[in-house]
Amino acid sequence: MLGLPIPYIFVADLPPKDDDDSDDEARLEIVDGTQRIRTLDRFINNELRLCGLDKLKKLNDFKFKDLPLARRRRFNRATIRMIVLTDKADEEIRRDVFERINTGSVELNDMEKRRGISPGPFVNLLEELARDPKFRQLSPLSETLVNKREPEEFVLRFFAYLNNYNNFDRRVNLFLNEYLEKYNHTEIDTEAMRKENLFSGNIDGKRIRITADEYGFSHTTDYAKTAHGSDLVTIKTNRNLLAHGFKSFAEVGRDKTADELLKIKSKVIRYLRQILQNIENYLVNKDYLDLSIRGNP
Repeated sequence: MLGLPIPYIFVADLPPKDDDDSDDEARLEIVDGTQRIRTLDRFINNELRLCGLDKLKKLNDFKFKDLPLARRRRFNRATIRMIVLTDKADEEIRRDVFERINTGSVELNDMEKRRGISPGPFVNLLEELARDPKFRQLSPLSETLVNKREPEEFVLRFFAYLNNYNNFDRRVNLFLNEYLEKYNHTEIDTEAMRKENLFSGNIDGKRIRITADEYGFSHTTDYAKTAHGSDLVTIKTNRNLLAHGFKSFAEVGRDKTADELLKIKSKVIRYLRQILQNIENYLVNKDYLDLSIRGNP
């Protein structure tokens, strides 16, 4: 809009999967610039509105179609410069280039880097599941964290720990990167992964304690802040009564004030986060290899 140059887009020339397949040659993979390209595409297709503009305040709330014709023409003929890495740039080199480019005043977090370096079917599935309404209710995150791809990070951790925890070796970042790379291909069974019981509301403190004892991770939390998850039983019961139509929202909420409900919500969130931290410690310390701790609280 201001006529400033657009930063370089870095792409990599990919070798064909089959040396004899000429139709698979000269494919490009975006190494750095995915978010810019997606944003430009969405804006040109009138899916985004301009906002927060300080220099061109009159254009705030405009979609692309709302811009004057001359400004649209100038926008469409803007040049995007591109640097192409040769097919000798393997996955490690592409990741190194991406991290070097994005190491600045505001460094991207691990999930943002994965999304930029390794777009594919599994990444798309993570984004889809991260938008699941049940997941968003169970894991309320600020808009800032949502924009930094924290929901996708949690979903990736779910699948990685569920299916591959025996191969965990203390470094969470590498563990998740390797799992993503292994499954981020067109042969992935996305339907089966969608059917995993990620976001069931049928869980309570007792079920968590039984599972903790079975696997050997701690279910101890700060009782003053969490009540050890005792409110989960009430939430589960009322959730099922509402889901099956046995009670209305008015009936379920009649005995609690709004402030009491907010306190319950805060305690449950703190409890679940402390349990997740216990599981993280359990994996980092490889406690699952110590059979003597299983069956103990």
